Amino acid sequence: MLVTYPEAAHWPIDPARLDLVEEFRAKPRGPHGDELQKLLHRMRWNGDPQSDGRYVLVVTEPGKQWTLGRLPRQRGKPIELMRNHVFTSIAEAEWEVFKLRWEALTGTSLPPHLSGPLA
Repeated sequence: MLVTYPEAAHWPIDPARLDLVEEFRAKPRGPHGDELQKLLHRMRWNGDPQSDGRYVLVVTEPGKQWTLGRLPRQRGKPIELMRNHVFTSIAEAEWEVFKLRWEALTGTSLPPHLSGPLA
């Protein structure tokens, strides 16, 4: 169950909390523990106006295909589609977005044993 946590949008992300990465990797669709929910909320609602825009998934074929996109800085502008990042698995698509958001917010890449595709 998603619990509203207003401070989560400013919750600091500790790059050393790889346990949260492993929890998401094991169950990308949930259910998620409290700490991981806070992390995901922060990733989804990063309001940094200096950022290049949040990564999102765009449904390109309902239930079958998703394309990685990036929201524009200015509301109302078109989403930038990254046509070289197309997924046929929602779990793989969400894992890719998680990794990109993690790197954008922490400034660090995930270690190789955690950054590969889902098993």
